[in-house]
Amino acid sequence: MGERELIGIAGLGVLFLLLALRMPVGLTMIGVGIGGNYALSIAAPFLRFEPYLKQFKTLFFGNVSSYDLSVVPLFILMGYLASETGMSRDLFHGMRALVGRVRGGLAIAAIAACAGFGAVCGSSLATASTMGRVALPELRRMNYSVRLATGSLAAGGTLGILIPPSVALIVYAIIVEASIISMFQAALIPGLIAVLFFIITIVVSVRLKPDLAPALDDLSPAERRSALIRLIPILGLFLAVILGLGAGLFTPTPAAAVAVFAVVAYGLVARGGDRGLTFGRMGTALRETAVTAGMITFILFGAEVLKSFFSRSGLPAALAEWAGTSGLDPWGVLIAMLAILIILGCFMESLAMILVVVPFFWPALVSLNGGDYATADTAAYGMGNEDLKLWFGILALVVVELGLITPPVGLNVFIISAMAKDTPISEVFRGVAPFFSVEIIRVGLLLAAPGLCLWLPHLMAN
Repeated sequence: MGERELIGIAGLGVLFLLLALRMPVGLTMIGVGIGGNYALSIAAPFLRFEPYLKQFKTLFFGNVSSYDLSVVPLFILMGYLASETGMSRDLFHGMRALVGRVRGGLAIAAIAACAGFGAVCGSSLATASTMGRVALPELRRMNYSVRLATGSLAAGGTLGILIPPSVALIVYAIIVEASIISMFQAALIPGLIAVLFFIITIVVSVRLKPDLAPALDDLSPAERRSALIRLIPILGLFLAVILGLGAGLFTPTPAAAVAVFAVVAYGLVARGGDRGLTFGRMGTALRETAVTAGMITFILFGAEVLKSFFSRSGLPAALAEWAGTSGLDPWGVLIAMLAILIILGCFMESLAMILVVVPFFWPALVSLNGGDYATADTAAYGMGNEDLKLWFGILALVVVELGLITPPVGLNVFIISAMAKDTPISEVFRGVAPFFSVEIIRVGLLLAAPGLCLWLPHLMAN
């Protein structure tokens, strides 16, 4: 291993250290990228530092003006508008009307509502925060166990990263040059499996310990009918986006624009009361969108700066070459990669993990799979590289989800804990433990049956 690769390894170590110390992700990436390139220019004079700096004149504009990334702020805006128009509250109460009379039904409704809102907003943290504000007071009022209440909301929030549309799915697709629509299709069945597993976890938990939840909800027949009626616009929005994408009526960016228009139209029609879209609420949604989208754009810019450093260091290429010639078992390496992602999830935010780790893992996987031109007949994983993109992407995002509920960081756990101020965070982690266990089972299921990810994209392609 040469001096350039060693500088790359040192830069990677500094990056992980700073991220573990909770330094801002974008600034950390930019700092390590610039510092690493300066170190490379000293170690290898032919890698001059001045030409590298000149790219900054156009790099940020090129990043911001990318059409592929225009879908991100639109889906974020859709989520914030949906929250401002009360769709998140209507979603929870509609699900509550469907299953609330079952023991533990309110917790099941929270999981279903998290899945639905995740499909609308595409962000796990936003899903946990929004549904926590809506559902936690009701769960506590109905005397649900604090462990079950907080654990189900923290776990349900993770659904936002996988249920399409998802910002993380879009970013992953851009990194590995996969079809965004195909990624959405590949995520749908694994996402529904997660919802099913979480519901089963609640049902089994309350069956074993009936005192975790009361037997019946307290909605009247009139309240139940009203809640179900208010569920219709949300289902219409979800079907418009997902079926429109699946049927090829529009691509992701127009789909997001259609969804934003639909939410605005709903807010204007429902004008009045706490569901109308006033200028103040629209301003709040636009302001929050600008902050969130600006943060994501800055992180993506930092990732470009960092990618340049690692590319000039030759570390990803060296790792891919080593993986292809090492004779290691491809399945063992894949499982080790997923384990590394789970461990990193204890310390890093999910988007940072995708941006930092995937550019290293993906070339190594391609090399292990048989190279750039692997086919299903010759590949180590029994599939060509296009299918591998989809399968590995879903596996990676599932284990990234685990990081959101894993000690010591578990960002979703901290969000829910901050809302349940009288509950120690250790209780929230205990409440989320059963959901963590079924997530491990889901990872094993997806490893054993890649068709769960690949069946729908293949079906829609034919």
